[in-house]
Amino acid sequence: MRKFENKVQEMKYEVLKEVSKAAFMGELERKLTNIPKVIDPGPEPRIRCCIHKERVVTLERIKLALGGSAENNNNIEVIDEACDECFATRYVVTEACRGCLAHRCISACPVGAIEFVHHRAKIDGQKCIECGKCKDVCPYNAIVDVMRPCKRACNVGALSINEEKKAVIDDEKCIQCGACVYQCPFGAIMDKSYITDVIKLLKKADGKNKVYAIMAPAISSQFTYASIGQVVTGIKKLGFHDVIEVALGADMVAVKETEEYAENIEAKDTITSSCCPSFVQYILNEYPQLKDNISTMVSPMIAVSRLIKNLDPDGKVVFIGPCTAKKMEIQQPDLKGDTDFVLTFEELAAMIDSQGIELQKLEEGLLDNASFYGRIFARSGGLTEAVKNIIKEKELEVPFNPISCDGIDECDKTLKKLKFNRCDNTFIEGMACKGGCIGGAASLSHGPKDKREVDKYGKLALEPDTQSSLRVFDVEEIDFHRKF
Repeated sequence: MRKFENKVQEMKYEVLKEVSKAAFMGELERKLTNIPKVIDPGPEPRIRCCIHKERVVTLERIKLALGGSAENNNNIEVIDEACDECFATRYVVTEACRGCLAHRCISACPVGAIEFVHHRAKIDGQKCIECGKCKDVCPYNAIVDVMRPCKRACNVGALSINEEKKAVIDDEKCIQCGACVYQCPFGAIMDKSYITDVIKLLKKADGKNKVYAIMAPAISSQFTYASIGQVVTGIKKLGFHDVIEVALGADMVAVKETEEYAENIEAKDTITSSCCPSFVQYILNEYPQLKDNISTMVSPMIAVSRLIKNLDPDGKVVFIGPCTAKKMEIQQPDLKGDTDFVLTFEELAAMIDSQGIELQKLEEGLLDNASFYGRIFARSGGLTEAVKNIIKEKELEVPFNPISCDGIDECDKTLKKLKFNRCDNTFIEGMACKGGCIGGAASLSHGPKDKREVDKYGKLALEPDTQSSLRVFDVEEIDFHRKF
């Protein structure tokens, strides 16, 4: 039995596994309505108030596993049926309230939302404006801030709470990073899945219609119970023709990014990276005046997808990684059709287990298509190191004063400086997730990630530098630019 960090991750996995199993067997329609009973057999519920509600929530998870609402372009959706256990108000009076005579909380409240009932403070959730002044003045620290985890996790202000006390996502502000997905302790927010679409492709695959898996370099921190080579073999057993490193695309992007930087830095003063789709979307949402500062290079995922389709026009490409925002990226008008589908590491694990594949018992497959610098794109600062190395190798005489922004908060601070012409950096590398891609919302594990593990993985690469890894490919005829 696979071990999980928490019950939410386990229940999401169970749904994806059962849906995968039925899809591979070609019995999805027939078995669909029975899956909630398989996952929640009853008669007693595992975590919710009753078995009936548990099955209703599972059914909603199944809908998202099948692609979710076609009317909603956002790949992150709220499961209303599961969003009902958080406190109705952000500030809550605890048992520590002594009913003191000072009543400082009442005096501090600017909207009269506090009254004393039976010698204890009571906050009216309808009046409360969540300013926190009552909490600040309470002499007993009896008022606590219980901001919903999903709202606290959303650093772009895309989450709010409606009149029914349900979480609501503002699609115009959402950058689809998935932070809310991981942080919701009830699993009430989930990313849509392409898992059945991918299985359909694999079942149709033959000598002409091949399906390629492209693996994100963040794989180095994922399947801790098996080697990367065994994961490669497991992926091929699912029906993929080949497994190719996205780090190869990172090598391409690093080279082209450096060329673009050298050509344009004098005119632009500062150029930002374009590898992280959430970072790019954040600029477009919050700092549209900086759009021209964004590098026109595609992400490593798109770069390696274009390479594959240049070599095999009939091939289909499936990205596998820890990023929910990649599901948004492949839908962008100028990128549509490059990468056909996106799977997360969570979804890959469910697919592998649905077929009874035991990774730790498999032989080692090969995954050696990229350089050290391509592989370290998985962590914050990796792109910067790659560009710096190429500038040095090519002896380019250009100024290079980079900054690596780790997490959307750091990105925002630097972008704000750039907006007001107070940024001294010539290159801004932005990663929405803390730690970089290895901190992605759809990772198998969410504990602290050691970037040295990524570097160790990078050092296993057979190619010493980006130029060496690309020597067998004719990449000059491939367009690596995009339009915003």
